[in-house]
Amino acid sequence: MKFRILAGVAGAALMGLASPAQAATSPELPSAASYTPAADHAVNAFYAARQGAPLWLRAGNDNAARELIGVLQRASLDGMPSGPAIAAQAQALLAQAAGGDSAAIATADRLLSTAWVQYVEALQTPPAGMTYADKWVTPRRDSAAAILARAGSAPSLAAHVRSVSSVNPLYAQLRDAAWSAMQANGGQLDPRVLASLDRARDVPPQGRYVMIDTAGARLYMIDDGNVVDSMKVIVGKSDAATQTPMIASTIYYATLNPYWHVSEEILRSTIAPNVLNMGLGYIKSRGYQVMSAGGEMLDPAKVNWRSVAAGRETVRVRQLPGPANSMGQIKIPFPNGEDLYLHDTPNKDLFAQDDRMLSHGCIRLQDAERLGRWLMGRDPQTASGDPEQNVLLPTPVPIYVTYLTAQVNNGQISFVDDIYGRDTKVAALR
Repeated sequence: MKFRILAGVAGAALMGLASPAQAATSPELPSAASYTPAADHAVNAFYAARQGAPLWLRAGNDNAARELIGVLQRASLDGMPSGPAIAAQAQALLAQAAGGDSAAIATADRLLSTAWVQYVEALQTPPAGMTYADKWVTPRRDSAAAILARAGSAPSLAAHVRSVSSVNPLYAQLRDAAWSAMQANGGQLDPRVLASLDRARDVPPQGRYVMIDTAGARLYMIDDGNVVDSMKVIVGKSDAATQTPMIASTIYYATLNPYWHVSEEILRSTIAPNVLNMGLGYIKSRGYQVMSAGGEMLDPAKVNWRSVAAGRETVRVRQLPGPANSMGQIKIPFPNGEDLYLHDTPNKDLFAQDDRMLSHGCIRLQDAERLGRWLMGRDPQTASGDPEQNVLLPTPVPIYVTYLTAQVNNGQISFVDDIYGRDTKVAALR
């Protein structure tokens, strides 16, 4: 094997990657325990197929190695705590290579390949607490062999590293601000930032999708990484039973003139007690219909509402479409096991509040018509007054309901309250 990278400008470039102290000592490589057997096997097979030819330190070009070392130096923000130490080890090996130790090139190259596998695996690790309710949004988990093969076939390895490590625009912006904050604070960083970075990594870098940040109570319409529109939302209350969960799914259709199918929890906690306190007139004044579990209409007067409130008797209640309907004019469902959906609301005044954690878990939209128009590509108008008109979207649209307590404003990190206490739980796991 020839190591022409050591000559001339390339040799000087390698020296520039290492500090004098690092160049003077022989680095300790990470222990075998820090590598997964699958990754170690993939790296061995990768270099065997290349007859040992280097990937990151190809003759006369150290750009990819330099790019990856820079990525590893801040990789603790990306879910890879060992990144900075591996970057230092790689720098020391490169300094040895520049000083005439040809074997150090092969060692450094393998170290960087193994680190790259670990790094990509860290980026692809789902955040704690996220549920993937539809196969369209289930995150990709590449094998170590696939990660290396993609790197080996990249027209520009340095550009490939930049592209993969950027993750998505929202994430890159938050990480850049976090890195600047760390530099200014002696390497210290608020744990809430790491928790939000974990969640922001889950958002795709391209495509058309809806993202809802429940911590900030805001919805974003995103197209190829650009926020094209946003609006306020109302999300679940802080108690555990009514929090809006983190969930990823796909929107396939919208429902115009929807019924409101009341959940069992709201039926027991709100409607049944109101019937007991206000009488049967409450049912009629709100446009409710009472049905059996099988869907047959029931006379509200013949229902034991005290038993319903106590959970001993089961009935179904739905609210007819109309101006007072809690779903408003549009309901936007998506597959999930939590009976979670987006919907319009007649109570627009609530969006003026700073605290918009007011629902039983579902997400109320400030301007459902605007979102419907973006999803459907047309005005969400009904062809008739019939209830429950389901309209397929031209193309299914992924939706990511996440929780970002750390935000970026004018390049600086700001925080919203951890109302759901999720950051505290994440910090306890670190």
